[in-house]
Amino acid sequence: MRQSGLMWLVCVAIGLLAAEGVFAGPTELQTLIRGVEHRYNAARTLSVSFTETYRIAGHERSPESGRLVLRKPGRMRWTYAQPEGKLFISDGKEVYLYTSQDNRVEKSTLKASDDLRAPMAFLLGKLDLKKEFREFETHGGTGGTWLEGKAANDRLPYERVAMLIAPDYSIRELKITGRDESVLDFTFSDETVNPKVSDDLFAFAIPDGAEVVNAVNTGEN
Repeated sequence: MRQSGLMWLVCVAIGLLAAEGVFAGPTELQTLIRGVEHRYNAARTLSVSFTETYRIAGHERSPESGRLVLRKPGRMRWTYAQPEGKLFISDGKEVYLYTSQDNRVEKSTLKASDDLRAPMAFLLGKLDLKKEFREFETHGGTGGTWLEGKAANDRLPYERVAMLIAPDYSIRELKITGRDESVLDFTFSDETVNPKVSDDLFAFAIPDGAEVVNAVNTGEN
């Protein structure tokens, strides 16, 4: 998992179902998954505050925070308040990670990007948890239910994902474990479904003098 590309908010599921450490039954799990899929598949836009932490090999990075805005199809904007000047944007085709401190832009296509922020666009796509994950488990958590699943295949950059789902089927926390045993943890708050969102939010202009790096080899010059 690349440290410069750290997020995957992919999918979700809920329940007030299982007691702590107990697996949900087939019917309960189905209800949980359908509730989450309905919430996010019905949304055209989404806005939510986030706090992000990252650790690997016993070392933890300072927390980062800001606001995430999503819009169908595949558009997203991560605006960081901490650290100030950090920005991650997808216009639905290309993704840009900008750090003002270095005046540096990492550019890739949404399809080719291994940045774990990119797949979060699927929250506003056709969310299908059983396609994305396998071997589901659930257990109780503070303010909701944890849903855990393993990656559907070995080609994905993460190994497993755990989601804390509130009674309204919103995601409150997301833990992503990479194949290098790194852990990316998000907490979410103040979620708004279908806010008015301008297309201008997802347009990125490369700042004057910025270093531009192709984060993934897409075959372009």
